Amino acid sequence: MGRTILGMLVGVVVAIAVIIAVETLGHRFYPPPPGLDITDPANEAAFAAFVAGMPMTGKLIVLLAWLLGTFVGALSAAKIARHQTAAALLVALVVIAAVISMVFKLPHPLWLAVAGVLLPIPVALLAVRLVYRRSTLPRVP
Repeated sequence: MGRTILGMLVGVVVAIAVIIAVETLGHRFYPPPPGLDITDPANEAAFAAFVAGMPMTGKLIVLLAWLLGTFVGALSAAKIARHQTAAALLVALVVIAAVISMVFKLPHPLWLAVAGVLLPIPVALLAVRLVYRRSTLPRVP
C-alpha cells in the first residue's frame, strides 16, 4: 500500500512538473500579451481574446502539455506502485480535475476542453500497459 501511495504522489508531482515545463516552453513561442495576469479574474476577457487569437499550434501545445504530463506522471506512478493501474488512473484524474478547473476559470476552445477531459485516461492506461509489458517480458541471460 505504501508503494502505491508513493507512486501516486510521485506521479502527480511529475505530471504537474511536465505540464508546467511544456506550457512554459509554449509561452516562449506564443507569449501572452505584456501585463496579462491570468490569476486576476478581471483579465478574463483579455485572456479569452489571447486564446482566441492564438494559432492552432499554440493550442496543440497546451493539449500536448496535458497529455504528456499525464503520460509521464502515470508512467512514473505505475513504475513505483504495486497497484499500477490505480496509481496511473489517479494521476489521470488529477489532470482531468485540473483541466476542468482551468476550463471553468478561463475560456478554452470546446475541442480543447473535451480532449483535455477525455484523453488523459486512455493515455494513463497506455502508460500502465507499457510498464506492465516491460515488467512481464522474459529476461534474457
